[in-house]
Amino acid sequence: MSALKYPWKFYIWDLGGTLLDNYEISTAAFLEALTEFGIPASHDDVYEALRVSTEHAVAKFVPTIPGFLERYRELEAPHLEDPILYPGVPAVLAAVTTAGGANFLVSHRDNQVLNILKQAGIEQYFTEVVTKDSGFARKPDPAAFNYLIAKYELPKNLTATVGDRPIDIEAGQAAGIATICFGPVCTHPGPTICIDTLTDLITQ
Repeated sequence: MSALKYPWKFYIWDLGGTLLDNYEISTAAFLEALTEFGIPASHDDVYEALRVSTEHAVAKFVPTIPGFLERYRELEAPHLEDPILYPGVPAVLAAVTTAGGANFLVSHRDNQVLNILKQAGIEQYFTEVVTKDSGFARKPDPAAFNYLIAKYELPKNLTATVGDRPIDIEAGQAAGIATICFGPVCTHPGPTICIDTLTDLITQ
């Protein structure tokens, strides 16, 4: 049975690009939406913009076109009905709960997230899921993190956030918890640790 490698027991997870391997799907949908609106763009430019955030990509390519974000989400949604997780996600989430800890999720997506977690077979591992519909300010604002920390009385020295983008790290730092930067774009200054795979968080 896998055990946690680090001392943190409570994990606040990002979804897209951290648990969910969705960047290629999202890039394809974004490009399709751009084509519908008559806007040219390259795959790599869109991919890199989405790695920063969806809002960054919209601001870069379609800053003045109403309805684009909604159309993009419509095109993306069917692909997310069969979500692809990064390797090791269930094992890591299970190790957290087995160790007496808890998993939380903070996502900028709406309550579609709940269906994604269910379809991926991991919804049972989460104590609470915070989505766009919860009404908190977007990361890097730490409001959603502070809400979870206060509600569940999470000791900050035992709590970490895991994300793949600078905004995830900045939100965790602002909330005063450990920050784990996942993936190849670990360039933001000062994450507590960087990991290449999620299974780096557990002992096999």
